Amino acid sequence: MAIPLSDEIRALLDAPNFAHLATLMPDGSPQSVPIWVGREGDRILICTGEGSLKAKNTRRDPRVSLSIVDFHDPYKEAQLRGRVVERRPDADCKYIDPISLKYTGKPFPFRRPEGRMALVIEVEKARYTKLPFEHTPPK
Repeated sequence: MAIPLSDEIRALLDAPNFAHLATLMPDGSPQSVPIWVGREGDRILICTGEGSLKAKNTRRDPRVSLSIVDFHDPYKEAQLRGRVVERRPDADCKYIDPISLKYTGKPFPFRRPEGRMALVIEVEKARYTKLPFEHTPPK
């Protein structure tokens, strides 16, 4: 059952923060990949190609998990679990362009539309944490 996202999680998703998406391989082992994310209300959008491992894995088993860390304060983070509930064709780059603009300031550069899609994820469990550390690694 989908849940509403907190304001803190929405802020993490709306900023140009990288997330990691974990899907399940045919043998049940996890596969994780860094991704860009978009948001549509309380749903998460991930754009990919039909032939990608994340597309193939979620076609077989829609369960996913994501972790996202604030780019400027990595002690702000969220852990999300849910499932892909929709697969939208994106030949016109309607979904990927706004996401690309968020991360790069430019439309998505690869304009070969065949096989492009947006995976729509409904979140079923979510946890936000802000740890009391300052990110000051030694130089």
